[in-house]
Amino acid sequence: MPRTARMKSETGIYHVILRGNNKQRIFEDNEDYETFMQILSYQRKQCGFALYCWCLMSNHIHILLREKETPLGSIFRKIGSSFVFWYNKKYKRTGHLFQDRYLSEVVEDEYYFKTVIRYIHLNPVKAGKCPAPGDYPYSSYRWIFESGKYSDSDLIFKLFRKKEFEEYHKEKNNDICLDYDHPARRIVTDEIAEKIIRKAFGYERIALVNSLPEDERNRAVQKLLRIGSSIRQINRLTGVNVAVIEKLKQM
Repeated sequence: MPRTARMKSETGIYHVILRGNNKQRIFEDNEDYETFMQILSYQRKQCGFALYCWCLMSNHIHILLREKETPLGSIFRKIGSSFVFWYNKKYKRTGHLFQDRYLSEVVEDEYYFKTVIRYIHLNPVKAGKCPAPGDYPYSSYRWIFESGKYSDSDLIFKLFRKKEFEEYHKEKNNDICLDYDHPARRIVTDEIAEKIIRKAFGYERIALVNSLPEDERNRAVQKLLRIGSSIRQINRLTGVNVAVIEKLKQM
């Protein structure tokens, strides 16, 4: 079965997950974690991407970044090959370390950007590895406001002050983001879809989309598809014909 094309982010921002092959451990000791971060930091400079946040778990990795000149695929080929070469030499092993294809999802609005940050930082808390995100040593939670060494914080500083950042992570939530166990998409509620369309296009109601000129209607539908809205949800909220939505999804 041919692989489906990856969604292209209008903002260039992606949430990416790398996982160990067959769920195997990627990191055995502190040196492994530190070496991966050195490689990530080096490739950040070489490839010119903006690194917003990250979390290294024992058998998978979450990264939130903005792609610039270097395509996403090239970035992760370089990161993966560099780390695997070092790892195999250290542990005197051969073969793959990472699952063949990384997962990625587009991040195209402020609401979801903030959600992904919290989701990434709360990964070790939900896994029972620590009581609070600031207690976990292998994520960007503490680096963002303390040092720019391993993160590009300008965009985050526009959204949060330090106290707001901390309180946001303490809020009760049902955040659902990209995950290997649920790789299809996050859940996009009607409220989120309405909010994003209103902010992106200025429409008072999402139901107006179907009465717009074709080009403008198509742009709005494609925006909804990129954030993860299903074909049925778009049809229900906008009234746009299912066949039209399906055709736009293939473009």
